[in-house]
Amino acid sequence: MKLFRLFLVLTVLIWPGTALAAGADMDSVLNRLQEIGGRIETLSSDFSQEKYLSVFQEMLPAAGRFYYRKPDQLRWELTSPVTSGFVLKGKQGRRWSQAGDAGERFDISREPVMKIVAEQLLAWTRADFDRLRTEYDMRLLKESPVTLRLDPKGGAAGFLDYLQITFAESGGHVQQVEVHEKGGDFTRIIFHGTAINQPVADELF
Repeated sequence: MKLFRLFLVLTVLIWPGTALAAGADMDSVLNRLQEIGGRIETLSSDFSQEKYLSVFQEMLPAAGRFYYRKPDQLRWELTSPVTSGFVLKGKQGRRWSQAGDAGERFDISREPVMKIVAEQLLAWTRADFDRLRTEYDMRLLKESPVTLRLDPKGGAAGFLDYLQITFAESGGHVQQVEVHEKGGDFTRIIFHGTAINQPVADELF
């Protein structure tokens, strides 16, 4: 669960003050994003992360990098203030907790939490809204850039309040993720320097 929280702690608008886009059609917006997402073969991006804990009065910053190669290769790594991460290639993975650490290998079919993390990352990277709609109630907050609010339906509802996802203006990738937990803690992840369909080195996976 800690790792799942980390993912949810992985990844601008506040719902009560945001009106629905006039005339916005959720299905047409999601279909457009899926069409664009279907053209993505590789994706890489830096990200900055800000975690707000209600017991503190300031944000806890972090930074890292994310890589994806179709259909099922992922690499997610924090580079500051600590080094940690994991890489997935199909059902096989490796994770590490410090720089230079050879890490440990794992089979995702035997790691239910990692399986959830991988499925979530892949679903968002592929814009797989059919799957995401089985897990969340979605609302369209803004049509340009597309901003969605997702309220969990299942087990995550025990600690997760909601997610807020903002896409890039092009619709080609997620620009920002906010993870709001019960109790008021939240994490904001902003992706920048994103490259789509550019070569990604084999050794990263």
